[in-house]
Amino acid sequence: MSKNEKISNSVIRRLPRYYRFLGELLNEGITKISSRELAERMSVTASQIRQDLNCFGGFGQQGYGYNVSELRGEIGAILGVNEDHAAILIGAGNLGRALAVHLDYGRYGCRLCGIFDSNENLKGEILGGVKVSPMSELESFCIKNKPIIAMLCIPKDAAPEICEKLTELGVKAFWNFSHYDIPQKNLPGVTVENVHLGDSLMYLCYGINDKRASDEKPEN
Repeated sequence: MSKNEKISNSVIRRLPRYYRFLGELLNEGITKISSRELAERMSVTASQIRQDLNCFGGFGQQGYGYNVSELRGEIGAILGVNEDHAAILIGAGNLGRALAVHLDYGRYGCRLCGIFDSNENLKGEILGGVKVSPMSELESFCIKNKPIIAMLCIPKDAAPEICEKLTELGVKAFWNFSHYDIPQKNLPGVTVENVHLGDSLMYLCYGINDKRASDEKPEN
């Protein structure tokens, strides 16, 4: 694939899973693996793995397979896990607190450098080693620290305005938990990941209902 040819979003979304599985292999002391063996572990096809990785160049060797450490390093470089992208969190409620405290940002190429909330009572509180600041300080903070990632854990009706403001302040990527779908087409050059936890739960419930319906079907 040429450098000018766009790689599909579905391929890109599979890369973090490859990265995670390869990390598990390294933890087990496995240094090389074939596409067939990796496919069995990941419950995909060997052809799918080869096609995905070929989008970024040749990584394996015929008759040898993949060097696990090298492949993980290459995928990590593609994903940018060795970067130090400055990130801010807007909203220090229950979900925001969990993201601030429990996520190891350094493992994913990010650095949480600021947390903001409209609740003045939270001012000065430390979450994950980062101080919570009032929204009134957001603009000056962004001008000084130039964050390029913003995580939104705010009410739906507040999201459009804050998204527009952060874009003007130089934010280039949104990890959005606000229940408002940030329209990617309105933000050229900005990457958006709209996360709806409820959608995932409903998908799970559908699977349960579908399985139950299949089990209850009368046999002919």
